[in-house]
Formats: sequence, C-alpha cells, structure tokens
Amino acid sequence: MRVVITGGYGFLGWHTACRLRAMHGIDATRLGREDQADLETVVASADVVIHIAGVNRAESDEAVRQGNEDLARAVAAAIVASGRPIRVVYANSIQAELEHSPYGAGKAAAAVVLAESAARVGGSLADVLLPNLFGEHGRPHYNSFVATFCSVLAEGGSPSVMGDKEIPLLHAQAAAECLIEAMQGEQNVQIRPQAERRLVSEVLDLLVGFRDLYSRGEVPDLSEQFLVDLFNTYRSYTFPQAFPIHPQVHADDRGMLVETARSHGGTGQAFVSTTRPGLTRGDHYHLHKVERFFVVRGQAEISLRRLLTDDVVTFRIDGERPGFVDMPTMWVHNISNVGTEDLVTMFWADQLLDPENPDQYPELVALEGRP
Repeated sequence: MRVVITGGYGFLGWHTACRLRAMHGIDATRLGREDQADLETVVASADVVIHIAGVNRAESDEAVRQGNEDLARAVAAAIVASGRPIRVVYANSIQAELEHSPYGAGKAAAAVVLAESAARVGGSLADVLLPNLFGEHGRPHYNSFVATFCSVLAEGGSPSVMGDKEIPLLHAQAAAECLIEAMQGEQNVQIRPQAERRLVSEVLDLLVGFRDLYSRGEVPDLSEQFLVDLFNTYRSYTFPQAFPIHPQVHADDRGMLVETARSHGGTGQAFVSTTRPGLTRGDHYHLHKVERFFVVRGQAEISLRRLLTDDVVTFRIDGERPGFVDMPTMWVHNISNVGTEDLVTMFWADQLLDPENPDQYPELVALEGRP
C-alpha cells in the first residue's frame, strides 16, 4: 500500500509514520511545507492520502481559517488530477464543530473540499475528529499545553495554570492508530476517537510528580495507560540531557550495593545479561515501553537514534561507576561491549514480556552506508 502523509514531518505526522513503519511495515511518503511542488506527482501514485497538514497559528484569524482551507484545496487538486479512487483520511479536529473558532471553521471547510475531491475520482473520505493531542516531541507553546508544561518542567521552570478547565486528551500514538485503521475502509465515514478528559491542573500535578521522582531516576505510578502515555511524553523532554544517571553506590569490605530501579506502581520486569567483547545487543525500538539499561560491570557504549531521522546520541558508561540510560519511545537503540571483559547489564521494563505483543520492532541504529 502506497501511503502519502501531508504534514508528515510535524508532530502527528511523525507519530503516524512511526506507527505505520512499526505495526504495518509501511514507509510512508512524508510531505512537508517545502514539498508542495511535488504534491501532484506524489499523490498520483498513492493508494491512501492521510491529510494532517494544517495551520494552528497565523498573523490573523482569517489567515488561520483560509490557510487550512487552502492546504486542503491543494491536496484536493492533486487527488482530482490523479484520476484514481484514492482513500483520503483527514486528521480533522473537534473544533470543526465550533462555529466561532477560525481554526475550526477552516478545518470544517477543508473536510468539505476533501470529500468533494474524493467523490470526483470514485474515492472516499474518512473524517477523523481528533481532540487535543499530546505525546513525545510535541512542540512547546504550539502543539499543546502538555508539551509546554513538559518542556518548562524539564528545563527547571515552574509552569502555572491560567483558567483551569477539563480538556479531552488523546495520545498521538492513539490518534495515529485511529488514522491508520481508517485507511482500510471504502465508505465515507466520520470517526470520533474516545478521549481522556482531565483538568489542566490535574495534568500539571501529575507532571510535577513525574519531575520530582524522575529527577532521582525513580519511575512513577504507571498502572494506567494514560499515565504511561503522559510519562513517556515527559521523558522525551529530558533526553538526552538528563543521562546517564549514576545512583549512589554503597560499598564496604564485602563489595558494593547500588539501587537499579525504583517503581511506584504498575507492572515491571528485570533481567540481567552478559555480552562478550565487541558484540552488540538491541537494535530495536518501542512505541510505549519504558526501558532502562543499567551497566553493572564492564565498558558499554549505548547508542540511540530517533526513528525516521539520522541523528545518533551515544553514551559511554563504565561499570567502575555504575550508571543507567532510559530508552525513549520511538528511538532505535542498542548497547555494545567496547571493553576487554564481559559486559554485565541489567535491563528493566515497565511491561511484563508478552511474546504475542512485545512492543519491540527491529531496526539498526546505524543507517545503511554509515561507517
């Protein structure tokens, strides 16, 4: 299946492309603002177009409204030019139902434009009304208040709530899952994913608790999926600057003792491995799992690459000073023994291993052609 994602390099576009790759083995063609000239050529061979590109902020309300409609018209023109029955999945917003919202008015108008173009070529539209989204690597002061709170807290600040109210929230991976499921149909449908309703002040209280515990390397209560999603979101703003963490070592004549993981709720599983000199473990990524690599003995190099990018972060840890690095979600990672003796590593994850659904997707940290 050939899938095109407009806004593919933005927040939801990246999450959707990651999930397509992990769960379905599809490498979508991602289009950004600078790729408008290629739109017609790329759409001409597409089976599915996931339209995510939008305008959240501009110099005026009219520019926001018109900007969303204009982006949809450009996609619609490419669909009509293709002459093929394309399935269109539209990342709409619940604000499309609010008549007083310029953003909502633009998103509503875009839905009409996309439906008309799909009908002209014998295709169909899945209109997905998304609530407020949050998730890893959201843009602070732009994508959501959650991104702003996480960024400020990770930088040592103290965000405050202005006008507390209940907000419907959906993690970006859940939104991506909904968009991907909508690819499969052939009928015009409107889909409204179920959201988690939380007070803004409640979200901030949770994030402050995460900050206080995680600054000591402790893992908060992860007994609910919303807590896992929110914690993974917060973690993304602490990486890589917060790592490695070297906990206190308690030593006496008998040897040493060091605390490797402290969890405040939810499931957890730990295991220990040895790795011979020159060999590597890992080369995979996770969508939801919280995972810790704790070097107990030997010399290790831990490398990570954010999925769908080329940038690699590398940590060197020596068991002479035990330390750990936590693996962010959607970062490909591995650990290599770069010493001359066996490497002893303890691994901890918040999920009990489920062989049927391990949340583990193979991929090399090193890209092809990388020395």
